[in-house]
Amino acid sequence: MPSVTPSRRTVRALGVLALASLFGFAVAAAGPDGPGQAQTSRPADRAMFVSVLNKDGAPVTDLTPTDFRVREDGMAREVLRVEKATEPITLALLVDTSQSATPYIADMRRSLKTFVKRLGGKNPIALTVFGERPSILIDYTLDVPALEKGVDRLFPASGSGSYMLQAVEEIYRGLSKRDFDRAVILAITAGGPEFSDRSYDELVPKLSESGATFDAMVFTANPPNLSDFGQRNRELFLDAATRATGGDRFSLLSSMALDGALTRLADELTNQYLVTYSRPDTLIPPQKIEVSVRRPGLTARGTPVKAKRR
Repeated sequence: MPSVTPSRRTVRALGVLALASLFGFAVAAAGPDGPGQAQTSRPADRAMFVSVLNKDGAPVTDLTPTDFRVREDGMAREVLRVEKATEPITLALLVDTSQSATPYIADMRRSLKTFVKRLGGKNPIALTVFGERPSILIDYTLDVPALEKGVDRLFPASGSGSYMLQAVEEIYRGLSKRDFDRAVILAITAGGPEFSDRSYDELVPKLSESGATFDAMVFTANPPNLSDFGQRNRELFLDAATRATGGDRFSLLSSMALDGALTRLADELTNQYLVTYSRPDTLIPPQKIEVSVRRPGLTARGTPVKAKRR
């Protein structure tokens, strides 16, 4: 029976536990706090898009401001208000069409059609493939039929390898030129050879600064070859990038599990909170922002709203 493993998979012998503390739910910022930091008594409102899930991965939608806790560099902040997030989502779909994806392509086309039907129309969606060099099939659009036609054009490129990290880099650079409320990058990867020459530790901070949430769905039938630089680099990126941006990593045991994973992600994105809290007005932004909830058994993940977008 196909299943989705919702927890993140630890990469053996690669120091991912150290990455968790380095990137775990952190927002990249300029430099550490130093003496003489300017601070006034006038607070400023900040906000986060927050997903709260129960142990089954289903969204929890009945929380109030008293249920949330926000900390910046370990300092508790006052939660001012909590509301349902209704802002449009600028959604970038990155799909693996390398030779390794061949067994999964038919189910990807079927599942992605359902996904774009549900989220399209009110959320601009783009479709990019990264078998061989990244290529945009459909630029950001609200046109659902056009998106469905783009999904129909998903075919594996014979003899090709993956360029997933390069595709992510091109997407967040494109997002930096767009005005968006919420942004989500979803990468679906089949593993196999990875030919991107971008190092994960250079990409993750830049991705975090972009204001986008990064989610990944990974087919795990064929474990990665961790002795290969490209595949090891991709595994480290998938783990660190999802943690750093408030996203999630879904491990898929078969292509039939993709439909359930996409449904679960759509449920999460359509039931996020916009959490507004108070921060002292400082010259230096915090290096780490954490969100949690007081109710036991619930998991909270969030992506800070960039101040210039508010």
